[in-house]
Amino acid sequence: MIKLAENRDEMGRELRSVVVETLQDIMKDNERVVALEADLGGASGFTKIAATNPHQFVQCGIAEADMMGIAAGMSSEGFVPFVHTFAPFATRRAFDQVYLSGAYAKNAINIYGSDPGFCVGTNGGTHTSWEDVALMRTIPGAVVCDGADDVQTEWIIRSFAAMGQGIHYFRANRKAVRNVYAPGSTFEMGHGNVVRTGDDVLIITAGQLLSDALDAAEILEQQGISCEVVDMFCIKPLDVDLILSESAGKKAVVTFENHGVIGGLGSAVAEVLAEHTVAVPFRRHGVVERFGQVGSPAFLQKEFGLTADDLVKTVAGLLG
Repeated sequence: MIKLAENRDEMGRELRSVVVETLQDIMKDNERVVALEADLGGASGFTKIAATNPHQFVQCGIAEADMMGIAAGMSSEGFVPFVHTFAPFATRRAFDQVYLSGAYAKNAINIYGSDPGFCVGTNGGTHTSWEDVALMRTIPGAVVCDGADDVQTEWIIRSFAAMGQGIHYFRANRKAVRNVYAPGSTFEMGHGNVVRTGDDVLIITAGQLLSDALDAAEILEQQGISCEVVDMFCIKPLDVDLILSESAGKKAVVTFENHGVIGGLGSAVAEVLAEHTVAVPFRRHGVVERFGQVGSPAFLQKEFGLTADDLVKTVAGLLG
């Protein structure tokens, strides 16, 4: 059951702290849960796990592919591994190991890919991932989630810990983001959430851009455009039924993601609409044919056209 936060302008807890504290709590009752890090323990906070649970922590060094192999091996022996590194290193760099040692070998690897898209900030283009969702969606049986805030992040981590074999990928900022959900909210894997109702346009989004999508919907409401906003935090498996039911009767459908337009949430929704012959004007709002660059997250969000104002322009333009 979900309930929206009373004040969306408030910042929640740092998401990396939420991941660490949640894992530490799970580890109290399950000694098979282990955390693996690729020399980014200071950035992720996993050094705190090393201090409190030294026998449930593995420092793998700057060797992300090796880390995935170690995690797969530990899974084969009954452990429940959680690994962290920046999103492009968890996916693009180590994809073959995730695919073969993890998914193909029927092992379980829970992956926290941090700072996706514009969240990368001054780490720059080499650390930017506009393609991580696209890659992970191709893995048979994979679960791919994009958390909106600290409440949803904690729920996803706890859910991953209870899952069986397979690749479970979670992308999120390391830093604090604005609140969307009230504490105690619960979710359902494979199901999206209608967080705002509306009659004219359906906006489907995920991750911390959910808050920006709600901002855009409020602006558009003042312009006489009623927008429904869906949080599709679980991009795979995708909630096909919700897309079909909520797109019915709408004048347009728009996806909004901190990701490239190829292979991500927009592509997933487009596939559903096309295969079910839903005749509705549609736009994917994301990054088009760009590499990353250096800048603050706020600067990069504007540079890559991922603000609420940018979404307002897309929706208004689509409606003509």
